[in-house]
Amino acid sequence: MAHATEGEGAGSPGRLCITRIFDAPRELVWRAWTRPEMLIAWYGPPDWPAVHIEQDLSPGGRWRACLRSPADGRVLWQGGRYCEVVPPEKLVFTFKWESDDHEDGAPVDTLVTVLLRELPGGRTRMDFLQTGLKSETSVGGHRHGWTTSFDRLEHWLHADG
Repeated sequence: MAHATEGEGAGSPGRLCITRIFDAPRELVWRAWTRPEMLIAWYGPPDWPAVHIEQDLSPGGRWRACLRSPADGRVLWQGGRYCEVVPPEKLVFTFKWESDDHEDGAPVDTLVTVLLRELPGGRTRMDFLQTGLKSETSVGGHRHGWTTSFDRLEHWLHADG
C-alpha cells in the first residue's frame, strides 16, 4: 500500500512536492521509471494515459512521451532532457509540454527530481519534486496528473511488477 503526503514547500509558488511509500523494492521502482516498456504501463493519469515513450537514459539524453485521451483521442506531447541519472536512487530531468494547447498555455521548462530510498521490509520511499511551474493552476493540474499516475504505478507494481 502506498502512502502519499505533500512535502515541505508544497505550497511554494511553482513548486510541487509529493512523497509516496510503495510496498515494492527500490530496484523495481527504479526500473518502472527508467524502462520505456514499464513506464508506459503507468505513466499519465487515467484520463490521459501514455501511449508512446522514448528515452535516452543518460545525462543530456532526451525523453519524450505522448499522452492520449481515451474519451476523444486528443494527444498531448511532453519531453525534456535527463540532467542526472544515478541508479537506483536519483533521476533528474527537465519537463516541458510541447504545445500551447495544454491547460498551462505557453510551455515552460520545469525541473523534476525523483529520489528513491530503500525502507525496511522491501519498501521504497519516493520523494518527487517539480519546480518552475508557472502558476497555482499549473501546480494543481500537475499535482492531479502526477498523483493519479503514482496511483497507477502502485497498481502496476502489485499487479504486473
